[in-house]
Amino acid sequence: MADKKGKNRGLGRGLSALMADVNQDIAPQPEEAPRRADMRIPVERIFPNPDQPRRAFNDDALQELAASIAEKGIIQPLIVRNHPKSDGTYEIVAGERRWRASQIAKLHEVPVIVREYSDTEVLEVAIIENIQRADLNPIDEGTGYRQLMQKFGHTQEQLSTVLGKSRSHIANAMRLLNLPEPVHKLLIDGRLSAGHARALVGNDDAAKLADHIVRNGLSVRDAERLAKSGIKPKGKASAGKKTAIKDADTAQIEAELSAALGMKVSIDHSAGSEGGRLSVNYRNLDQLDDLLRALFGG
Repeated sequence: MADKKGKNRGLGRGLSALMADVNQDIAPQPEEAPRRADMRIPVERIFPNPDQPRRAFNDDALQELAASIAEKGIIQPLIVRNHPKSDGTYEIVAGERRWRASQIAKLHEVPVIVREYSDTEVLEVAIIENIQRADLNPIDEGTGYRQLMQKFGHTQEQLSTVLGKSRSHIANAMRLLNLPEPVHKLLIDGRLSAGHARALVGNDDAAKLADHIVRNGLSVRDAERLAKSGIKPKGKASAGKKTAIKDADTAQIEAELSAALGMKVSIDHSAGSEGGRLSVNYRNLDQLDDLLRALFGG
């Protein structure tokens, strides 16, 4: 059951303490001694956070970390909390990479610091920990922002203030989640940049265009042109009809609605009138149910 107290406290209350834990966990200062662990716990009694926004862990990096741990041990303890569903076990708040690497290094126990964190705080710590890592891919980042908004009702403005990210950065990160799975994979693998992918949001041929961009090594500017014109057949001039370019305000509204709903939203404003059409595209029946609940409060 979700922690109601944590859910109602509002994003940012006590966040400085969370930030202190995460900052120390990620990048302790050279002059600072490692924090003393509360205890050592068998690795089999520790479980990862199921809501951890980071899904991909680089195998080579884990092997390197495991080799370091095997030689020097774990310098900074993991941060854990008592598992909310299983007595005598613990859930990782920060330090899942070290926990995974410790198993590769065949450690039986790991040092931990035990904190009393609510569900909201655990997710906040996971998001903060991940967005401060240089190797976080755009899909995991966008997923983290969406979790904070959908699970705990926070707005983009709140996230922007607390996490130190611009509202447009958060909106753009979440827009990438509307792209098809093949494009997600290219982003996760690092073969396609977020800048390239943003040019493809809302394009029905996004997967095909993304593959073309990667295979031909196109720049972001070239990707933007490609998204507007499509892939031209070799040896033939493009005779396609002109695509109306939407004004910046309409494009921004589309982006914010798409990010809020987690679905592609298109606004077609009829020239010379005050009316138009708003389209919401859902991928499956679960998304349709989410949309209906959002509209009717079910």
